[in-house]
Amino acid sequence: MAVRDNVTPEEWKTRVDLAACYRLVDFYDMSDMTGTHIAARVPGEPDAFLLNPHGMFFNEMTASSLIKVNFDGEQLTKNTDYAVNPAGFTIHSAVLDGRKDVFCSLHTHTRAGMGVSAMECGLLPMTQHSMRFYECTSYHDYEGVATNLDERERLQRDLGENDALILRNHGLLTCGRTIPEAFHMMFRLEKSCQAQVDAMSTGAEMQLVPKEVAEHTRNQMTSRGGSFGAMGWPGHLRRLDRIDPSYKH
Repeated sequence: MAVRDNVTPEEWKTRVDLAACYRLVDFYDMSDMTGTHIAARVPGEPDAFLLNPHGMFFNEMTASSLIKVNFDGEQLTKNTDYAVNPAGFTIHSAVLDGRKDVFCSLHTHTRAGMGVSAMECGLLPMTQHSMRFYECTSYHDYEGVATNLDERERLQRDLGENDALILRNHGLLTCGRTIPEAFHMMFRLEKSCQAQVDAMSTGAEMQLVPKEVAEHTRNQMTSRGGSFGAMGWPGHLRRLDRIDPSYKH
């Protein structure tokens, strides 16, 4: 039977939004072929979350193709011949199990994100976009491909209460109370990294924002909560509907 006929309306909506998020990450050139992953909790099932089938590209993702898995790594749906990405399970099970306030976690390997992840200075307070992450971005040292389940404790420790994590020599991760919030956070974090790499590549002396102004701007942005992501989400879905509405299937 079709996946939609076997899940609650709340789970189906989450599946549609998560599939849309995969398509948007690809549309904005933040995907990495079959690498990286985005996860979201299953409403009403505290021990289950949705993850992409390892082997499908982000621009192929649909609501029905997403895999439901529990925190022990057991696949709870039989809707695909694909398995989940082991590294994806390690990373997202760590985040979602360690942070009950997080509904969605999003991980990328973009060129700019990887570049900043390898910089000793980390993300700098140099653009308005980067102010959102001023002194509230975590860092996690590289341990190799994340297939060691013991790494989950260190991921949880390093992420702490922040909603952005830079995995050193690896990539970026953002968290959200909703799927739109996690996507919006990643979009802004990616723009921040792109601007930093572009500016540093010129060799020119950079003007960083003073601490007091950076803190003020961050507070302005965080006071809005997830409203920026929610406000833009319907427009993102309209764009996807014009391009290819198959993500909803």
